[in-house]
Amino acid sequence: MRTLRWRLGEVYRRRRDNKTTKLVERIDLVSSTDATCLAIFDHDGVLVDSLEFHQQAWLEFGRRTGLNLTPEFIHQTFGMTNRGIFRLLLGDSMSEAEIANYSALKEECYRDVARGKITLMAGVREVLDALSAAGVRLAIGSSGARANLELTVHECGLDGRFAAIASLEDITRGKPDPQIFLVAATKARVEPSRSVVFEDAPVGIQAAKAAGMYAVGITTSHPAGALWDAGADEVVDSLVGYDVQALLERFQRRAKS
Repeated sequence: MRTLRWRLGEVYRRRRDNKTTKLVERIDLVSSTDATCLAIFDHDGVLVDSLEFHQQAWLEFGRRTGLNLTPEFIHQTFGMTNRGIFRLLLGDSMSEAEIANYSALKEECYRDVARGKITLMAGVREVLDALSAAGVRLAIGSSGARANLELTVHECGLDGRFAAIASLEDITRGKPDPQIFLVAATKARVEPSRSVVFEDAPVGIQAAKAAGMYAVGITTSHPAGALWDAGADEVVDSLVGYDVQALLERFQRRAKS
């Protein structure tokens, strides 16, 4: 199957104020037999709507540990690593061992809450299928625990679909540092410049751009303006109807011209 190489150019899209206009920002797909492109998906808020699961898990974690965790704090820190959240919550006095123990407990709470209830967000499976059919490699890049990501993969029938999974265990720096996405690209053996990231959080968009990747923002967790301000190359409300085939058809026409 023909593989693809993504190059950034000009495309028509919307302004940040949502008034229809023609702006320069095009994805130009170029045929290549020696280059592969990669689509990296964040987990929480992109593959699955896990916010409620995480809120319940954090609240349960708070009950077990006596820590005061509010829904507002949980939403504010959504997408950050556990280490970053605990540092923000408790300061630098915590030892790495204490952070590891707290993190393990919180993720255990998450899996207890989410098991048997996980479903892909609307439009995701169709996008994954279309990308795979086009020869695009798939990856997950998330600051979540590997066991959480593997739970989603298994429960949603996606075993064997991802060329790489980069998780909390693979990194020492959380988003907006690009490490998580660079690890995913390295594992998938695809250059960052040929990678596109689907993200719902401003820190994730910033991480994707810092990695030199094309960033698609999805407004499941944050408003469009925040994603544009973070540097998104395009912003969509969801992946429902995301037209991968149209993207590939544009590539074919350009390759023949």
